[in-house]
Amino acid sequence: MCGIAGIMTRDGSAPDPKAIEQFRQSVHHRGPDGDGIHRSGNLAMIQTRLAIIDLETGDQPLYEPRGAALVANGEIYNYVELRNELSDVEFSTRSDCEPPLHLYRRMGNRYTDALRGMYAIAIHDPVEDALILSRDPFGIKPLYYVETAQYFAFASQPVALIDAGLIRAELAPERRDELLQVQFTCGRETIYRGINRVLPGETLIVRNGRIVDRLRRSALPDDGANTDKAGEPLTQLDQILENSVEIHQRSDVPYGLFLSGGIDSSAILALMSRLNDRPVRTFTVGFSGTKVHDEREHARMLAQSVGADHVEVEFDEADFWSLLPRIAADMDDPAADYAILPTWKLAQTAAQDLKVVLCGEGGDELFAGYGRYRTLLRPWWLGGRAIRARGIFDGLGVLREESNRWRDGLTASEAMAEVDGRTRLQIAQATDCADWLPNDLLTKLDRCLMAHGLEGRTPFLDQHVAAFAYNLPDQVKIREGKGKWLLRRWLNGVMPDAKPFERKRGFTVPVGEWINRQADRLAPLVTAMPAIEEIAKPDAVMRLFATKNKRAGFAAWTLLFYALWHRRHMEGITAEGDVFDMLAHH
Repeated sequence: MCGIAGIMTRDGSAPDPKAIEQFRQSVHHRGPDGDGIHRSGNLAMIQTRLAIIDLETGDQPLYEPRGAALVANGEIYNYVELRNELSDVEFSTRSDCEPPLHLYRRMGNRYTDALRGMYAIAIHDPVEDALILSRDPFGIKPLYYVETAQYFAFASQPVALIDAGLIRAELAPERRDELLQVQFTCGRETIYRGINRVLPGETLIVRNGRIVDRLRRSALPDDGANTDKAGEPLTQLDQILENSVEIHQRSDVPYGLFLSGGIDSSAILALMSRLNDRPVRTFTVGFSGTKVHDEREHARMLAQSVGADHVEVEFDEADFWSLLPRIAADMDDPAADYAILPTWKLAQTAAQDLKVVLCGEGGDELFAGYGRYRTLLRPWWLGGRAIRARGIFDGLGVLREESNRWRDGLTASEAMAEVDGRTRLQIAQATDCADWLPNDLLTKLDRCLMAHGLEGRTPFLDQHVAAFAYNLPDQVKIREGKGKWLLRRWLNGVMPDAKPFERKRGFTVPVGEWINRQADRLAPLVTAMPAIEEIAKPDAVMRLFATKNKRAGFAAWTLLFYALWHRRHMEGITAEGDVFDMLAHH
């Protein structure tokens, strides 16, 4: 995995070398193994490299005979097959990112249709005098941009654009309100005014510093057909998942697995143990001395059942207070998801020995695992309700202004997902794939892992898996009150020790417990933060931190995360010391 950034001026002048150097420094943590730069007229772009495939000749930028240059942050898993198809091409490297460059020359701006992988790619084509930016259909890899009267600039993270002096860190209040109510922000606009996302599956064509066209490649089948497939579903599922895990293991460096003991990571473990001669390296996190469920015992049993080389990581209350400022600093595109905490520490541990880990993200979205999907399908008199109908702070009386505008982004995604022929379940899945998945789960994975130079791979988020899973009939996804029914049935056959039909406890981090224990000390500090004073009633914030229930605990966590994020990314306070030091800093 890598970091990329670049700038194209509008007046034809060469980009400022200081901005390019700042780009390199800002994304260095994403690619500590080397860096490269491409300059041509009014354009410059850089890449910092985390070397995974083709360690010897895979440095970037990459070039093709007619002068097009490529920098990329990603892995093209079908590069072996693409090289075979491009048999008349004389490749200059063994890199997985060189085939896309030659595909671009043959297919033009639709070149990503042939790619199977995760990527944020920038191509400069001097023949067409164009910059082409492309992001993978699920949005696994991030890509941001800024358009001004002077230039167009892009980067793997917003902080790189800000640090380079290309735009000020100015808060967009409507996106802030969205963050507070749903824990992430939706769509193209980020929480920074003027910094936008390249959307999942989107390709932008830029000329003379202006976007002149946008193309889109969907992650999910567009027809919404919900019919039985030919052949035995379990056999098809086994073949499709095995193939995806197999190509996601293509690497010239060692790899492992984040194992939670849940259905998704257990499925990947079963296939990795089938495909590898050596023991699989597995990593599991747990929380001792709290009321939340600790997954380590079950994960340990599964790891032992396949002879895995298993590592257990403890995340305790001391970690919470000491690491949270650093984690909030790394989440420059904020997601107030408490899973950032264990993910960051798992990555810190795994990165001591590995450069690549496989993860289970995407299984819930594609195979319908979330409880909210089952709730959606119930009639209202049995507790059925719309997804995310209530925000985190709705009805708590904490915010100075309460408006339902925070849901506008989700409503827009739902409208876009309502393709003819799709069921209510498929619409909900597509909505999650449009925003929740890329802007919460995958942003969390990217920032927490790249902070340590670790690449995360997601075998469920593969176009072949998606094409199979998404169009399964609803009753094959949800049955007998359980989501992911077909995946559970398959797992029960290949790894019965996983006990996939037993009731599972949802993954929880005990942030409410930890905050409540320090409420007397913490609440006044959070309440006094200018960012909190602006949006919340002081007395209500104090009461919130003193309240001992799950909903209040999650709302308090959200305010704490936002206060720390604002200190770093809006006020410029360096993340030194623990939570209390960060909040008390003047």
